[in-house]
Amino acid sequence: MTRTIFEALRESHERQRALYSALTETSGDTPERRELFDQFKTELAAHALAEDRHFYVPLMALDAGMDLSRHAIAEHHEIDEMVEELEETESSSPAWLPQARKLAEKVEHHLQEEEHRFFQMAGKLLTEKQKTTLAASYQTDYDEAKATTV
Repeated sequence: MTRTIFEALRESHERQRALYSALTETSGDTPERRELFDQFKTELAAHALAEDRHFYVPLMALDAGMDLSRHAIAEHHEIDEMVEELEETESSSPAWLPQARKLAEKVEHHLQEEEHRFFQMAGKLLTEKQKTTLAASYQTDYDEAKATTV
């Protein structure tokens, strides 16, 4: 059975949730915290890059998809900035975990919005063929981004 773009995106959403849940349970400057943070950053970056190209850009080409796509891309930028702030904070600092939790909350807000608002709108705007074609191109770019970020 062929996957749709929504199924491909949800798989990454679940990986993001698992990673931020584990990350926000860590304490201190430990190898586990550093490893989970690196995995989370890589997952977020690969997902956003491929999602922007193969979900939001095609939706932006449609009048009805313009505003939601712009909003989502702006949230990707906000998440990138939060990741950078966290990178600049010592992982042993008492400020690190609250910042990580703030990032996790922002990511969850974004995922919820996508799954409950954007996917419904996109489901009406994209053809069945687009949904499967976009899934394949998303997966290719996602895999390449993950391979080059590691």
